Amino acid sequence: MIYTSVTNRNWKLKQFDLNQAEKLAQDHSLDEIQSRLLAIRNIKSEEVKDFLKPTLKNLMPDPNIISDMKKAVERVYQAIIEKKTIGVFGDYDVDGASATALLIKYFSSIKVKSVFYIPDRKKDGYGPTISSFKKLISLKSNIIITVDCGTVAFEAIKYSQNENTDVVVLDHHQAEIRLPDACAVVNPNRLDDKSSLNYLSAAGVTLMFLVSLNSFLRKKNWFNQNTIKEPDIINFLDLVSLGTVCDVVPLIKLNRALVYQGLKILKKRKNLGLKTLYDISNHEEAPTAYHLGYVFGPRINAGGRVGKSSHGAKLLTTDDAQTSYRLANELNLYNEERKLIEKELLNKVIEEVKKNIEDPIYVLSGLNWHEGVIGIIASRIKEKYNKPAFLISLNNVGLGKGSARSVYGFDIGTSILAAVQSKILLKGGGHKMAGGFSIQKSKINDFKEFLFSKFEKSGLSNTTNRNIYADSIISASALNKDFFDKVDALAPFGSGNNEPKFIVENVKIVNSQIVGEKHLKVILCDRNGKTINGISFNAIGTNLEGYLNKKSHKMINILGKMSSNNWKGKRNIEFIIDDISVIKD
Repeated sequence: MIYTSVTNRNWKLKQFDLNQAEKLAQDHSLDEIQSRLLAIRNIKSEEVKDFLKPTLKNLMPDPNIISDMKKAVERVYQAIIEKKTIGVFGDYDVDGASATALLIKYFSSIKVKSVFYIPDRKKDGYGPTISSFKKLISLKSNIIITVDCGTVAFEAIKYSQNENTDVVVLDHHQAEIRLPDACAVVNPNRLDDKSSLNYLSAAGVTLMFLVSLNSFLRKKNWFNQNTIKEPDIINFLDLVSLGTVCDVVPLIKLNRALVYQGLKILKKRKNLGLKTLYDISNHEEAPTAYHLGYVFGPRINAGGRVGKSSHGAKLLTTDDAQTSYRLANELNLYNEERKLIEKELLNKVIEEVKKNIEDPIYVLSGLNWHEGVIGIIASRIKEKYNKPAFLISLNNVGLGKGSARSVYGFDIGTSILAAVQSKILLKGGGHKMAGGFSIQKSKINDFKEFLFSKFEKSGLSNTTNRNIYADSIISASALNKDFFDKVDALAPFGSGNNEPKFIVENVKIVNSQIVGEKHLKVILCDRNGKTINGISFNAIGTNLEGYLNKKSHKMINILGKMSSNNWKGKRNIEFIIDDISVIKD
């Protein structure tokens, strides 16, 4: 059955093999909804255990299968035994801050001196530069490790190597055929890499490096010789899960294990910075992947967006309670500032979208759009219209800095690199779902045509973009704790394992109220009088408002997902309404 919603989108049920679902239910004693959801995700019977309860023991490969890993480990080992200072250069986003913190916390635990530098988004731009490497070298760094960047930093790495400061790159962004002249480039997205780990975040790649380094130090008997207790790498998984979720890499295979196990460490509150940030965010429930992406992530990112790029990494590395509290509070305030900037710019960008509404990809530009939030706005536009979004902030001399977010099926990282090679972009990079770039104003139309051509070849279409896929139709009575827990057994949810969406048919609004500025909290009931607590975020000013913001005798169908909320010790199941369709009389 297909519904057409009030937002002019088509609801479709995801297809699955019924025989496969029945086999999964029989082989693993699964509930009907669980077997259906696993069949939709095309999980085979032999994969069920590792999907539902992923462990590093079963899913962690030998890290040395990644190209240049042995070279990187041996070079860093040399720096360690020579008691050199290790410099870490990290990107200013959450994945970069998490990967930076992983290295700093590890080196601190084995009493190896390290320093880090996070570039300023506006002053330094993305990735290593000669000037930023000069700063790290001035801090007595004898070797530099770049995390979440460096694969295309040809000039900066050449400068550093010429200054007798070796560079090790730990990255996951799309690579060109040519690689920089670094001591080692550890990146599973290298064109010559055979590891099949190209889905890892930078934090994931950094963890693989630490596992290899730790093993190497053990084999060399370094821990015993230096009377140092060998670190338990498992205790750093909270940072890995943070970077993995926030960089929106797919939660498949090893990534599932990293996040699944990382959440267990997060609940133990081992990282002081994360503990403090969660406490001041006033959340009572145990942290989930949602909290990583929507509570921790935006706050850690906020510093880099408003000119305090190193705040996130400092918070994640500090062991001082006073410093942790100060940084967490400042990041919380920066996040509020970011929201105000974002709200104002989002309204401007939506007006630009309306002028180009039929475009298959949105390539939008404006004078002095805030560089720190255009990535978030690109994300919002992508989510709202289900189309790739490229936002460009132009300065007064016609130079633009851009940020992009994509939908499944359109590889942004590859497209940006191809545009660089075609001399349309000055520079740029990224991965499948996100990227950044620099462009001259005069080249924007060329870039737009270039992307439109790429999109046409991808096989996606505007019609595809209007579809919303639900996992199942359920009754109002199914929205209970037991059903929620059965579905939640498939968590963590995120990119590559989207949270299941459901359709609830034949309900009507009993009561509604506006909460915050733009959200609608509603009570609905079905024909049998079964009530549902629901909320529709950012519904005010949309087509949903007219149907939800009043008592109505009209019967409607709702599409959305479930949420479990803890309030004053009481657990409630709520339905998050993404869309509605009206039942004709």
